[in-house]
Amino acid sequence: MPGPKLFEPFRVGSLALANRIVIAPMCQYSADEGSLTDWHHIHLGNLALSGAGLLTIEATAVTPEGRITYADAGLYSDANEAAMARTLESIRRWSDMPIAIQLAHAGRKASSEVPWKGGAQIAPDDANGWDTVSAAAVPFTADQIPPHALDREGMTAIRKAFAEAARRAARLDLTAVQVHSAHGYLLHQFLSPLANTRADEYGGSLANRMRFPLEVFDAVRDAFPADRPVSVRISGTDWIGGGWDIEQSIAYAQALEARGCAAINVSSGGIDAAARIPISPSYQVPLARAIKQATNMAVIAVGLITDYEQAEAIVATGDADLVGLARGILYDPRWPWHAAAALGGRVKAPPQYLRSQPHRLKNLFDVSGKADRS
Repeated sequence: MPGPKLFEPFRVGSLALANRIVIAPMCQYSADEGSLTDWHHIHLGNLALSGAGLLTIEATAVTPEGRITYADAGLYSDANEAAMARTLESIRRWSDMPIAIQLAHAGRKASSEVPWKGGAQIAPDDANGWDTVSAAAVPFTADQIPPHALDREGMTAIRKAFAEAARRAARLDLTAVQVHSAHGYLLHQFLSPLANTRADEYGGSLANRMRFPLEVFDAVRDAFPADRPVSVRISGTDWIGGGWDIEQSIAYAQALEARGCAAINVSSGGIDAAARIPISPSYQVPLARAIKQATNMAVIAVGLITDYEQAEAIVATGDADLVGLARGILYDPRWPWHAAAALGGRVKAPPQYLRSQPHRLKNLFDVSGKADRS
């Protein structure tokens, strides 16, 4: 009998993954002036021992104004880069899991309070606030201060900031970069007609609305080493009539693939607070399936994937090549171990944890990690 598909190796370009489980980027709102802190040592280090195939650092802003909150991670300064280097050095001493990073700009959803304090917009004149920018001067909600519509100079600066962050990621020897163009953040704001009301060549038609996000992708792809993959996260639909939808997502994915995109992570929503999203287990998998059928890129499915058999079915049936875990792996940081035990697979584990292997599952662990401190 063949083993579970979820635990088969997979390649994204030159990147070899031990299995089909990807740890999605998850904002922690615990950075200091954009720099990672001891919390990230604990958080990322814990996940790096989980046995997943890939760990992705949270949405990391390419400019200070691109942060969702004042406590977001950034990669726009030497201090940010040095702090991330310290975190990565600590993790790599004990784990051989590949590590990627998601580069982002929040656009009009920036200058917000951290979620556990309500997440509301913070006014520009507040100590923790700043002016926001977007494709057009359309606020996320009617009660918010409208963003400034980006002019060409501002767009050029942001594009260059993405490229510079990608160069910093390369210096940090990160395995891959993901460009965030989902969840209502800046690049999604250009894509969706609900946020982009521009009348120039960056608004109106689908080709025009894709123009800036594709320019950003090109800049990142050019700045990051050619032998390392660059992927993109998209919202497959806005869940609102007249907004971004799966047909436009397919066109965007095909344009990205033609430019050298190695993989696409298919999420949804985030552009409008009025969206009514039919949330249920695997609710976004049909979006991933549609992208996979229309492209040759690796496709990652995400969204309420919590059950082991559910994840196995997604990859075994070909709906997606990989599954992304976020809240589920926060709740159960050993999810890959437990999935392997349930499905009859094998999973990497550090030798320090070998004795935790249940006696009835003698072949569960492939010992990996780094047992010395050299």
